[in-house]
Amino acid sequence: MSEKKSSALVPALGGGEAGLNRYLAEIRKFPVLAAEQEYMLAKRYQEHGDPQAAAQLVTSHLRLVAKIAMGYRGYGLPVSELISEGNIGLMQGVKKFEPDRGFRLATYAMWWIKASIQEYILRSWSLVKMGTTAAQKKLFFNLRRMKKNLEAFEDSDLHPEDVKKIATDLGVSETEVVNMNRRMMMGGDASLNVSVREDGEGSWQDWLVDDSPLQDETVADAEEAHLRHALLVEAMDSLSERERHILTDRRLIDEPKTLEELSQVYNVSRERVRQIEVRAFEKLQKAMQRIAGERHLLPA
Repeated sequence: MSEKKSSALVPALGGGEAGLNRYLAEIRKFPVLAAEQEYMLAKRYQEHGDPQAAAQLVTSHLRLVAKIAMGYRGYGLPVSELISEGNIGLMQGVKKFEPDRGFRLATYAMWWIKASIQEYILRSWSLVKMGTTAAQKKLFFNLRRMKKNLEAFEDSDLHPEDVKKIATDLGVSETEVVNMNRRMMMGGDASLNVSVREDGEGSWQDWLVDDSPLQDETVADAEEAHLRHALLVEAMDSLSERERHILTDRRLIDEPKTLEELSQVYNVSRERVRQIEVRAFEKLQKAMQRIAGERHLLPA
């Protein structure tokens, strides 16, 4: 299924508010597939290249693309363009989906949808080039969320302790965190509540396809959480016993232990415990990415 042919399966997405409204209304007409229906359609496409089967798989997940795209409104790009890029990712996901692996299409396609939208944002933002490292991309797409969790003001410099935590969690330098934060403050991010009409009525978040969770999104979230947990459990085997213990006690329990407590357990300095924690976390991430890649759970 080529992207050119697949694009004919998707309703036209016009520009402006009216075009977006028509598109959102149109995609609501496509039914959500039951698990058995989805499996049979996916097998028909996989084994026979049936374009009608592919069309049903694509159209039944257009609402999921729209909802994911809405989550990237804060980067100041037209929602219609984000949806279009997400649809391309969806088509790639359908093309590569293997139904016999035991999970739903929404779980697998979600990776492709997000990857396609993120690559488009990276191409569109002058502050982030395509040659940017994976760590920088991760910082770019996680900084706003982490600032919110830390209750950091959106339009101000970060406190040193917040900079340190973000840098440690994302595996980048503190200087990179500071620079990225300042660039994003100057990037003219659009408000999530920006008006879409001249009279000031309505905002982009009002145009979500549905205020309640989508059935396929709920299933995808649950299955993604299950997959991540399974990957985590398997990846933990790549760590030594001491690394597993320290990482678990520092990051994977409700009441993490302090560096001082663990330094007494292992009779080493607090700095040494911190180094082991960081190294173990990096090893765990690489192991999870490797396992996911081997099982085709992530876009190539």
